[in-house]
Parts: sequence; structure tokens; C-alpha cells
Amino acid sequence: MKPTVIRSIKSQQKLSRQIIASGKTIAIVPTMGFLHDGHLSLIKKAKVKADLVVTTIFVNPTQFAPHEDFDRYPRDTKNDIRKIGSVGGQIVFMPRADEIYPDNFQSWVVVDKLTGLLEGASRPNHFRGVTTIVSKLYNIVRPDYAIFGMKDYQQAMVLKRMTSDLNWPIKFIIAPTVREPDGLAMSSRNKYLSGAHRSEATALIKALRFGRKMVRAGEMSASEIKREMKKIITKSAPSGLIDYITLTDMDSLETVRNIRGKTVASLAVKFGKVRLIDNILLK
Repeated sequence: MKPTVIRSIKSQQKLSRQIIASGKTIAIVPTMGFLHDGHLSLIKKAKVKADLVVTTIFVNPTQFAPHEDFDRYPRDTKNDIRKIGSVGGQIVFMPRADEIYPDNFQSWVVVDKLTGLLEGASRPNHFRGVTTIVSKLYNIVRPDYAIFGMKDYQQAMVLKRMTSDLNWPIKFIIAPTVREPDGLAMSSRNKYLSGAHRSEATALIKALRFGRKMVRAGEMSASEIKREMKKIITKSAPSGLIDYITLTDMDSLETVRNIRGKTVASLAVKFGKVRLIDNILLK
């Protein structure tokens, strides 16, 4: 099935009003395109929840710092549309940047506390761009359900908090991370890994799984777990540059010293110009 492609905000707003008036429900799956099986799994989950699925494709310039890879972020909209149709996605919303951010744009949505660590510490203003674009997409599409992946764990928790704080009548769903057969989390940036870096990148999931194994064996010290995870990455990925390895409370994202409740281990490692993130629920 070939999905309907919408490129203007007014057209998407009109269609959403028609869908709502007919008594049908909408699920939104926001993406930056260059879709892989992880994205497609979100669309499949959305189809179970709602009558119509709107997949958005927009490489959002406001969440990239000047030195980051906005210009070379992979794009393949023709293939993306084909993939969305192959899993039954009915609508693709692809707005233009100059319509989303017109001249003299001044309004931003900011979530304070959850954005100051992990990715927020490494990428200032990144989450301001994320929360603003998702807020705009909510207002345009008017979904009943929003589907995001656990792979971008901090992003999902920030957006979940924003959705709750601003009283959007949206059911927020976080879906499991989809991985390659060797465990590497699927990411649009994986295509930029060289052969050697691609092989070394499996150290991320090896370290995360070892951390979980330590917890299941009774180790509760965050510093000990981080130390062992770092050893694995240093040994298995000698060309990888560790940005952070952090253990946080799943809901508050506060750093923990000793594991008690639900705790997530998150990390970021850079291979050349490619920066990978991943995480795992330890307990």
C-alpha cells in the first residue's frame, strides 16, 4: 500500500480534523527519516493502537549543534515512503523546514531538570530542539498515541514528561530497542561506521549486558559496574572514545551510586565522526 504523503502544515491539520471528526484515532511516529527496522517496529506497534498512523519525516535543524552532522545526516525519502507503506503506514507527513521554523521564529518548549545530564550535558540545546519540534508535531497531527523507542531513552523520558506536564491527551508509548543480530542498536548513523569501527561497536552492548549480569549476580555499586563496563569498551573498542557511562534512575534520570529500584545504564561512544548511544535496563 502506498501511503498518502502530505507536505504542508495546513493540509495535515485539515486531514487530522477529518479523521478525528470521523471518530477514528491517530498514532504519531516522529522520525528524522532514513528508516530502518527499528523505526518500522514503531509503525507496526502504532498500527495496533490506532486506526491511522502518521509517520513524520523531518530532519530537525534545531536539535543539531553547529559542529554536528546536520548537513550529512542520511536522507532517502523515496525509500522511506516505500518502507512505511510496506508495513501498512497510511500517512507520511514531511513538512518543510521554512514552514516549521519561519522567519523570526521565537517560541521554544523546554523541559528543565531531565535535560541537564547524559545527552544534555554533551549536547547543549539539543533537547530544546527535540521538545519544540515534537510539540509542534503534536499540535499539527493531534494524535491519540505517540510511539517512541527505548534506544533514545533520555529523549523518550523527556518527551514523556513534557507530554504529561503540558496535559496533552496523548497515550505515550516507549517501545523496546531493535538490534542487529550482533546486538548493535539500530541507528541511522550506523551506515557511517567503517568496517573496523562497525566491528568494535559491538563493545557497547557487550558492556551493557555485562553490567546487567553484574547486577543480577548481586553487585549494586554503580562505580564498580561502570568500571567494568569501561574495561570492556577500552579492550574491545580501542579506537572508541567514551563520552560517558552513566547509571540513572529510570524515571527521574538522576545518577545513582547504589542500585535499588529500576536503573538504566546509558553510554555514548564516538568512533571517528560517528557518535553512538545505547542503554539497557539493569534492574
